[in-house]
Amino acid sequence: MLNSDKRIKFILIFAVFLGILLATKYSFAGMSINGAGSTFAYPVYTKWAYEYEKATGNKVNYQGVGSGAGIQQVSQGVVAFGGTDMCLSEQELNKKNLLQFPSLVGGIVLVVNIPGLKDNQLKLSNAVVPKIFMGEIKYWNDPQIEKDNPGLRLPHIPITIVHRADGSGTNWNVTYWLSQISKAWNEKVHYGLSVNWPTGVGGKGNMGVSNYVKQIKGSIGYVEYAFWLQNHLTSVELQNKAGKWVIPSIAAFKEAAAKAKWQTNNGFCEALVNQPGAKTWPIVSGTFVLIPKQLIPQHKEAVNFFKWGFAHGDKAAESLGYIPLPQSAKNLIFKYLGENKF
Repeated sequence: MLNSDKRIKFILIFAVFLGILLATKYSFAGMSINGAGSTFAYPVYTKWAYEYEKATGNKVNYQGVGSGAGIQQVSQGVVAFGGTDMCLSEQELNKKNLLQFPSLVGGIVLVVNIPGLKDNQLKLSNAVVPKIFMGEIKYWNDPQIEKDNPGLRLPHIPITIVHRADGSGTNWNVTYWLSQISKAWNEKVHYGLSVNWPTGVGGKGNMGVSNYVKQIKGSIGYVEYAFWLQNHLTSVELQNKAGKWVIPSIAAFKEAAAKAKWQTNNGFCEALVNQPGAKTWPIVSGTFVLIPKQLIPQHKEAVNFFKWGFAHGDKAAESLGYIPLPQSAKNLIFKYLGENKF
């Protein structure tokens, strides 16, 4: 039998060996991490995660719980990364000890449930949309709507607003856009992850809004473009900042995305809503990743996942209706992560 000193020495050597073995496995093979937040980004993150696991053996579990919950969970250390469509300011990032960078750009679409109406047949002007969402225009055949839609027979059915019930980056972008085009909205409702909606029903996540719009005759809501595609909802034509009528399309989203001025010194915080240009869609958003600055395996693996997505995930993103970042923006992100030791 081993004496006491030899036994202790053997246990220490075995513990070190086991620690090295586990650390190697944990870092490189079969690792599993969790992320949560933006439902806007959910379709592409889950698609990337599926392909990433096939390529690396490492698993990424992402829950679309809304940007507000994503910010909260990553700040509290519940998940390895958070997703948000409302970027945090430099001061907020420093306070929460977080890194932030964009992963994709996408469009937000207004959708309606009006019997007999097809995609983009209905035009809603910058003067009309805020009044609809404030409950001032109550029926679809209101003269203010009919004025922009000559020849389109609109029914006398009540308008039901479907908005987000959760703290949402999609909500932030839509309400920010409404604040940009309406002084009354900005003064009475303003904008944010959550606002005090004057009227309507709330759905949880983009999917919740999609489901309510499908169920409620006469409803209007807003969803990320991928959810419009997947749920066969009816989109509408909007006016952009230049006053031009535009339909939601990848080309129109790219017009807004091309105007982004990504910078590392503010955590890439950039709003793409209501950008100038005759062909620009007015409600476009970047979706952002939040990762704690602590250099632990879970956070490093979250960075590895997004680096993989930048290298291999553009086609998957495009197939779902998202705009991949240009290589110049990706290079800035790599530089930013490198400066922070990731």
